[in-house]
Amino acid sequence: MSENHSGTNGEISVAARLIADAVSEVIVGGTETIHLVLVALFSKGHILLEDVPGTGKTLMARTFAKVIGGDFSRIQFTPDLMPSDVIGLNFFSQKHSEFEFKSGPIMSNIVLADEINRATPRTQSALLEAMGERTVTVDGNTMQLPEPFVVLATQNPIDQEGTFPLPEAQLDRFLMKIKIGYPDASGENQILERFENESPLDNVSAVTSLGKLSELSKNLSLVNVDHSVRSYIVDIIRATREHPSLELGASPRSSLMLFQAARASAAIYGRDYVNPSDVKQLIKPVLEHRLVLSNNARLRGSETENIIDSILSEVPVPVSED
Repeated sequence: MSENHSGTNGEISVAARLIADAVSEVIVGGTETIHLVLVALFSKGHILLEDVPGTGKTLMARTFAKVIGGDFSRIQFTPDLMPSDVIGLNFFSQKHSEFEFKSGPIMSNIVLADEINRATPRTQSALLEAMGERTVTVDGNTMQLPEPFVVLATQNPIDQEGTFPLPEAQLDRFLMKIKIGYPDASGENQILERFENESPLDNVSAVTSLGKLSELSKNLSLVNVDHSVRSYIVDIIRATREHPSLELGASPRSSLMLFQAARASAAIYGRDYVNPSDVKQLIKPVLEHRLVLSNNARLRGSETENIIDSILSEVPVPVSED
């Protein structure tokens, strides 16, 4: 199957290319990461970034916010952070002699939840509820979050002292888990050159609008998913539940998220249909953080990534014509 750039999905592809090119003016390399963030943006999903400090997570989030013309906020999660510090609170205004709502940093288009696993479960839940419902409720009043709304949450896989690991039910709220990793030698040299005099982020401007993005996201339902590809998704998900090395397989929410992410990825590539390669490209980032190894598998040193590889090798791939 060849890619095309006509119709609604052509518009999504053009918008995605403009965003990716603008982000690439700031972020060195990271082509795959940029694509995955675009998938989350169009499919209204959230991302868990698991990496060591200094790999450009904050810069990437700021850059995406700027090129889509959106608001950005960064929340530093700490043990003493309260839910009201995230979602906002009602306070009594002496000027108006009534209670008024002061919105928290959650009321932004791109929210960087830095070191989310350092906050208490109560505060984590406040954020994750907002992620799932796309609303916040304070004193019985429910408010809609802005559109688009994407949370990029980070956690350091090395420094786990004093943290509150996210339980499986909360991890399941994230569309994907991404590891950015270190740049190669050439990429690191490029970083030094780009930031030698000033930050390239200062010279980046919006290449689309929030309204346009929301409008295009609604059209993902026009991306066709053939019955064979749909069955391929279901077979992979069910195989995780039956694998002897996994104590917990992927949930039904995983099926829905993989389905929608594959649609977004196809549209970004300019197609109005999903093919098996779209699914395979997204399997690891969508599923890896949702799977729990059995005790025996953990003692044997097994990794979820290898188990996903074995499942992909066993589940028949639908045949499609290019």
